[in-house]
Amino acid sequence: MKKIRNILILILIFLVFAFYKFYPIYKGIRPVFLPSQKQIVSDSELSFLKLSEGFVIQIFAKGLEGPRVIKEDPSGNLIVSLTRAGKIVSLPDLNSDGRADKIITLLSGLQNPHGMEVKCENEKCKLYVAETEKLVEYNLVYDNNEKIYKPENPKKLLDLPKGGRHFTRTLLFLPYPNENKLLISVGSTCDVCFEKDERNGTILVYDVKTGESKIYARGLRNSVFMTIHPVTGKVWATEMGRDWLGDDLPPDEINIIEENKNYGWPLCYGKNIHDTDFDRGEKVYVRAPCSVPFETPSYIDIPAHSAPLGLAFFPEEGWPEEYWYNLLVAYHGSWNRSTPTGYKIVRYILDSEGKYLGEEDFITGWLQNGKALGRPVDILIKPGGIIYISDDKTGIIYKVLYTKNSNNVQTYDVRKLKKDEGIEVFGPKENSVISNPLKVQGQAKGDWFFEAEFTAELYDENENLLGKGIMRAKSDWMTKEFVPFEGEVQFNTTTLKSGILKMLSSNPSGHFTNQKIYEVQIKFE
Repeated sequence: MKKIRNILILILIFLVFAFYKFYPIYKGIRPVFLPSQKQIVSDSELSFLKLSEGFVIQIFAKGLEGPRVIKEDPSGNLIVSLTRAGKIVSLPDLNSDGRADKIITLLSGLQNPHGMEVKCENEKCKLYVAETEKLVEYNLVYDNNEKIYKPENPKKLLDLPKGGRHFTRTLLFLPYPNENKLLISVGSTCDVCFEKDERNGTILVYDVKTGESKIYARGLRNSVFMTIHPVTGKVWATEMGRDWLGDDLPPDEINIIEENKNYGWPLCYGKNIHDTDFDRGEKVYVRAPCSVPFETPSYIDIPAHSAPLGLAFFPEEGWPEEYWYNLLVAYHGSWNRSTPTGYKIVRYILDSEGKYLGEEDFITGWLQNGKALGRPVDILIKPGGIIYISDDKTGIIYKVLYTKNSNNVQTYDVRKLKKDEGIEVFGPKENSVISNPLKVQGQAKGDWFFEAEFTAELYDENENLLGKGIMRAKSDWMTKEFVPFEGEVQFNTTTLKSGILKMLSSNPSGHFTNQKIYEVQIKFE
């Protein structure tokens, strides 16, 4: 009897300890594990989201199981990794109405597929997929029936460390002249520890031509997403700090990743702060721990437990100058915090060289009264005022459109073109009456497209921008011949009677003086 009593006392002590230890984060953990409190099926149900002025948000695709990384195939169709489901899917917009027509499974039965990259060379394209324990290469073959590229002939390129606390692997090709080198982010197996496999808590680099691999950068607990700065060509990455140091420590981070550098984990965090909670032994250091040049401090600190994931830079093309080179970062949202934080998209205001000038919320509202209505993951910013965002809680891919009129956008070198100069619009006809949304069809030569797309903008007769849309090639665009295209422009209403539809050739250089434009005079209902 006494033995039973002692056991009950121990159980009670354990329960009291557990309550004391874990109750403070109960409110913080609820948004992560409870299902979304709102079933979103239409654009009107996104009114709870607050966006920066001049932007609107729509549903591009829904019903996805935990969408994560967003990429484009050579035709411009979105491809998305469904990590928990073990799938890669394609989301074609064959009707060019600004929505995915269907969900097509490209690959299934994979081990936590996450990072993807598409690389084309000599008109042959390959898809690279990072599963937890391997890197796989596929040939991309165009399917004329479904109008998408499909992966075939898988080839394992590299074994990766086994999963643990962080099991996702993310990919990024370096820019020229290292365009054959593929970065692979490999998170840690633990919250904070010394790893047995030195590849954990690092970014690896793999040469797709030679098959050689090595550690590119160290001391990175979990750099889940990476991107390339459009001017400097440097690698920027988000980094998640460790847990269990309270609500406000350690900061999450944005780092500029350079080869052979150590970013501090597990001994350091943030601006080279020594983690004495972990490294608390009676060690004698021959130098100060967490010091330059041995460890590299964070570039930008983010509030602790925000869980930064996808990040993307605004290009010049088709965006007002105030957004050029700015950075959007998705805060997936906290769990290890008594008061939840994150669950939003933040805009970092930067100059052309990446110097930090400030920050502001870009999209908020996914966190409502301590409950999560969504968790943003990846961000894809397109030329011409379009952004795609994945949400692995609601299963939605959002489409964000820039509609605000800006003189900075209207600085093109306008040249009216004829068919023999590269484009012909079949509809709308000159001076025809249009309705909303405006359906556009025509044909253009391959040099009008970039990644199978170019932009159309609709203005009223006073040159106020009413809306814009993406025109997509309906067949192989990498040609000097005419290629059929179609698309849709959703636009704001106007009391004026006439306007102009401008077809803007894609311009990867970003210099507006190289822009080709075709104009069609139209009338409003």
